[in-house]
Amino acid sequence: MEIISIEKKTFEAMMTRFEMFAAKVQMLCQRHSEKKMKKWYDNQDVCLILRISPRTLQTLRDNGTLGYTQINHKMFYKPEDVQNAITVVEDRKRIQEIKRNKKQS
Repeated sequence: MEIISIEKKTFEAMMTRFEMFAAKVQMLCQRHSEKKMKKWYDNQDVCLILRISPRTLQTLRDNGTLGYTQINHKMFYKPEDVQNAITVVEDRKRIQEIKRNKKQS
């Protein structure tokens, strides 16, 4: 076993710096603790929520109506983006219904 001896003043300086370091780490952990990962939806979830087909979902992504993140060929959607897309999808469905009714008349 090897013994290392240091002066008391040096040890106290090391402990002070270590305590400062520990306090900074604690502060960073507290600052970022509220930034937890929210639940993101995948393609299937969004299709069920919006009551649309996968092809319509592709169109919403392509034209920029619905934002997404791609990780390893899998798409993920923020819940707030999906919520915003609900009004767009509902408006489009109403317009299509009106067009169908006009054709039938």
